[in-house]
Amino acid sequence: MPKMKTNSGSKKRFALTGSGKIKRKHAFHSHILTKKSKKRKRNLCSSTTVDATNMAQVKELLAMK
Repeated sequence: MPKMKTNSGSKKRFALTGSGKIKRKHAFHSHILTKKSKKRKRNLCSSTTVDATNMAQVKELLAMK
């Protein structure tokens, strides 16, 4: 049986941390930034982890399951 292929879009968007969590970036920080407050833009800049409810879906896309 052949190996599972990783989803190309997902491997660019997600990264695995040392503890096994999956890191992601926030959406809504690419355009139409004039109407957003400084605080909102600053908070969208940082990365965060994938929620537990979406973990199975992302792991499947990354062929980790």
